[in-house]
Amino acid sequence: MAGKRIGLFATLMGFALMCAAGCELGTVDQGRVVKYDRDKRQVTIIRDSASDPKNPQYDHLPPLTYELPDKASETGPEPTAGGRLKLDTKNRQIVIYDDAAKNFRTIEYTLIDQRENVSASDPAVFDRSEGRPVRFPVVDREKKTISIYSATQKMLVTFSLPEEYFSLPDHTWEAGDVVRIYYKKEGKAERFMNVSKTDIYKK
Repeated sequence: MAGKRIGLFATLMGFALMCAAGCELGTVDQGRVVKYDRDKRQVTIIRDSASDPKNPQYDHLPPLTYELPDKASETGPEPTAGGRLKLDTKNRQIVIYDDAAKNFRTIEYTLIDQRENVSASDPAVFDRSEGRPVRFPVVDREKKTISIYSATQKMLVTFSLPEEYFSLPDHTWEAGDVVRIYYKKEGKAERFMNVSKTDIYKK
């Protein structure tokens, strides 16, 4: 555990130094992963246009594609891609990235159930017998329902959608990992950090 903390601290310090000297060394980008090609070692993100880490805005188009670093030591955990960019429980809307249209789609849903203040250790989202989180989203094509857990919002939401949306793959409703990329040349990452999997932010 101590080794992991030291490694994380070193990574964060490295990014901080790069940010401080960004005009000389390079640029730091951050966004949510909407596509990951393991064979080509390419990751596509929707950039976070906000400066507030507590209120990110994944709304920058077009998507940005980066080739991962050549050195394994400069690459963090493999990212998980997903299409969900925003879960707006107030207006009962979900925003997804439509890869075919290369654009965003805002979809209104019919609420079935909503639980608030659900921690990551809650039995509803964590399987204690298996010792691991429950896999979300849960898509029930027979009942036409989708269940989503957002650790950031601490909300477990189940909603229904028109039948047309159930032809989309399950990862459409999943929030991809948040990643941070340091680069000198457009499209080529010098350093890649999976923020979601280093417990800085939660999905």
